[in-house]
This record gives sequence, structure tokens and C-alpha cells, in this order.
Amino acid sequence: MKKLVLSTLMATTLAASALMPVAAQAKGSKTLNPWQDCGIGAMVFPNNGGAAAISNLIWDLGTTAVSTNVSSQESCASEKAKTAMFIKATMPSLEQDVAIGEGEYVTAMLALRGCEVASHGEIIKAVRQDFATQDNDSAETLYNVLEERVNSGFSKSCASA
Repeated sequence: MKKLVLSTLMATTLAASALMPVAAQAKGSKTLNPWQDCGIGAMVFPNNGGAAAISNLIWDLGTTAVSTNVSSQESCASEKAKTAMFIKATMPSLEQDVAIGEGEYVTAMLALRGCEVASHGEIIKAVRQDFATQDNDSAETLYNVLEERVNSGFSKSCASA
């Protein structure tokens, strides 16, 4: 049964991906390769399309990347979208780094968000204080706290889009 479901999912994904470039070209928009330009793979390997595609396929057979490409191509490349996907994908480890106030996941999150390295310490200190007071410790809550802090006090240190 699992093989049937997996085979059906893969066939559907491949069929949808084959039609997407044609639809995008018909609309006159930029054609993206969803496995290379969208999803978690593109976030982790922004300059290596092959590694991004492999990562997306390993992560969830590329469904996140394909659905992002279909629903909103413009969000595939934004720092905010990449940051949100990264937070969602790495929340348990990221939450530990936030509690400590440093770590590779926090550094990666702030780098994806486009924040200057020199400001990382102050940003995570502010995020850590705000996140600790939240009732809900979800990925969405952490993302919202980060965005609020970036917009209110660190907008000159981080990318605006």
C-alpha cells in the first residue's frame, strides 16, 4: 500500500512539474525550476541547483517546492520565505539555539533573513527575550517575533524583502 501511495504521489508531482513551465511561460512570468529555485533545498543550497533539487526530493519528494512554485513564484526567492521555511523545517533545533542565545541554526536563520553578521548577537538577544514571553512556541510564533524585531529595531541591518 505504501508503495502505491508513494508511486502515485511521485507520478502526480512529476506530471504537475512538467506542466508548470508551460503555464508560467504562457503567463509571461519567469520560469522557475521548483526543485532548484523553491522549497527547502533552494534555501539551503541557493547557488547549487543540483544539491537543492536533491535536498527537496529527499525532504518531502519536492511537494513543498512544487506547491510554493504553483501558489506564489515570487515568494520562492525572498529572504522572508526562505526564513519561514527554514524555521518550520528546523524548529526543534532552532528553538534550542534561541534558548541558548547562539548556535548554527540561529546563525543560519539570520543569514537567510539577510541580516548582517555584526548585528546577529543583538537581534537574537531581542528575539530570545520576546519569544520567551509568548504563550505559543510554534514556528510561526518565532517567525513573527523575528519579523517584528527586524522591522522595529534592525531594519537597517537586515534585508527588507
